[in-house]
Amino acid sequence: MSNVFSQLRYGLVAAALAGISLAQPALAADPIVPGAHTEFASLKHIKAGVLDVGYAEDGPKDGKPVILLHGWPYDIYSYVDVAPALAAAGYHVYVPYLRGFGTTHFLSADTPRNAQQAALATDVIDFMDALHIDKAILGGYDWGGRTADIVAALWPERTRALVSVSGYLIGSQEVNKAPLPPAAELQWWYQFYFSTPRGEAGYAKYTHDFDRLIWQTASPQWKFDDATYNRSAKAFDNPDHVALTIQNYRWRQGLAQGEARFDAIEQKLAAFPAITVPTITLEGDANGAPHPAPAAYAKRFTGKYEHRQVNGGIGHNLPQEAPAAFVKAIEDVDRF
Repeated sequence: MSNVFSQLRYGLVAAALAGISLAQPALAADPIVPGAHTEFASLKHIKAGVLDVGYAEDGPKDGKPVILLHGWPYDIYSYVDVAPALAAAGYHVYVPYLRGFGTTHFLSADTPRNAQQAALATDVIDFMDALHIDKAILGGYDWGGRTADIVAALWPERTRALVSVSGYLIGSQEVNKAPLPPAAELQWWYQFYFSTPRGEAGYAKYTHDFDRLIWQTASPQWKFDDATYNRSAKAFDNPDHVALTIQNYRWRQGLAQGEARFDAIEQKLAAFPAITVPTITLEGDANGAPHPAPAAYAKRFTGKYEHRQVNGGIGHNLPQEAPAAFVKAIEDVDRF
């Protein structure tokens, strides 16, 4: 991915970021066997904000809270090996289904099916409030990484520390208006597809096939089996999944309306606020999804900060492909 693409897509200003060089410690072989676990210790529900949130939970009640957020098109099973390892280390782990996934449902049929970035971040605050979690370590990738970034940026008092795959992912509708070089636009083919009625109908008809294709292209060296994919694919049968997926990508392009109650949050995010909490960013060496270069976002993290590259053919779904690297990042950032 070109620097131009990274700067435009994620709203990073080239002049402010010129000349950055980062040491990137490389992490290799994963001592936790990916796929060793196929279920969570406990699956629960709680009413939080506009949602009835389904979530996995593990670890001692008095452990430091860790909230892990999944991406699209994935689900909580991205953390099925991470959660028990963190629980064994003494953390109290929560892994919620995002709105439109799995067992998370809206409490009212009248609530707008809106998946703009501010809505997803507010869901996390509501989830924390419902569980009486004052402050937590946040971890995420893809949609979950963006959501964790937003919470850390706008609610630092609720964030003990942050682990974010692919770094600073906060977006802006205004910046997204800028055209990118053709090779960069090609990587976002599904975003253009989703902007059309044909794309919406196609995603509704072929949801599981579509999402499996995304898994394959985003993690080209990940040899996941049918059982692994099918376990997560159940989450895409959520009745609001298609509508929220389409709305999310159309909102990014300015083709769908958000909710007025999030306007003030979006205005803050459009200024690309700094993240002040201790942070470790991670990147797999074989991430086939669009993602910014580490040097493009380093200055967005103004607290104690480290970037790590995870080697070994690791793609976009880093917590599931390299769980030990993700666990180590959570443990290390907690000691920053």
